[in-house]
Amino acid sequence: MPIYTRTGDTGETRLLFGGRVSKTDARCEAYGCTDEAVSAMGLARALSNDLRVKEILLAAQHEMFYAAGELATDAKEYENLRKNFRVITPDMVGRLESLIDELDAGMDLPNAFVVPGASAASGALDLARSLLRTGERRVVALQEEGMLPNPEVLRYINRLSDLLFMLARYEDRALPVEAVTGRLSG
Repeated sequence: MPIYTRTGDTGETRLLFGGRVSKTDARCEAYGCTDEAVSAMGLARALSNDLRVKEILLAAQHEMFYAAGELATDAKEYENLRKNFRVITPDMVGRLESLIDELDAGMDLPNAFVVPGASAASGALDLARSLLRTGERRVVALQEEGMLPNPEVLRYINRLSDLLFMLARYEDRALPVEAVTGRLSG
C-alpha cells in the first residue's frame, strides 16, 4: 500500500473522527503545531546523552499522540474517541508537575535569561518548547471556540512546555552559567 493517498490534494484532510475539513482548519493548525514539537522532542532525544532525559521525552512524545488525537477529533465525536483511544488525564498532568518539581530540586536555575543553544540537546529542547507554545496558542483558540472538550489537553501542553524548559536546563546543568546565559567572554 503506497504512503500517498492523494486524498489531500484538494486542500482537505480527514479528522480522526468527524469527517473532512480544510487543511487550514483550527484543529489542523493545533495538531500540526504539536506534531512539530513532537519532532523537535525527537531531535532532542537523539542529541541527548542523558538516559533520564531520553526516557522522559519518549514518554511525553507518546502522550502527545493522545493529545493530537483529541485535537484531530470533532468535539461532537469526543465520546467516540474516548471509547477507542487514550485521552489526556489529570494524572498525566500531575506526572509532568512531579517531574518538573524533581528536576527543579536537583539543580539551580540561572538568575538571568537563558540564551538557547548552550548545547545541541538543550537547543533542541528549547526549540521543542517554543514550538509547543505555538501549539498551545492554537489549542487556546480551539477552547475559546468550544472545540476542545477536554481541558486537560491545554493543561498538559502548558505543563509539558514547562517541563521542556526544565529538561533543557537539566541537560546543561554541568555547564557554567555564562554558557547557559550566553555571556561567555572572548
